[in-house]
Amino acid sequence: MLDDIGITAGEIWHYLEEHDEASIGKLTKELNKTERMIVAGIGWLAREGKLSTIHRQRFTYFMLNDSSTAIGGNNL
Repeated sequence: MLDDIGITAGEIWHYLEEHDEASIGKLTKELNKTERMIVAGIGWLAREGKLSTIHRQRFTYFMLNDSSTAIGGNNL
């Protein structure tokens, strides 16, 4: 299970690197994962300090911190 969460975190990181930002719903749909797995992957990235959030209307969007996208900033 922990390996699956780590893999999902990596997939989220790569998705956000390419698409700038996404909501949990968008990540769930685009990565074809359960919401529970997406939330666990987001938690993994958040714990490592790799994510920022922005709230718009009723949704929370996640994006990579600037330091996470810098050369050498990707540990995944």
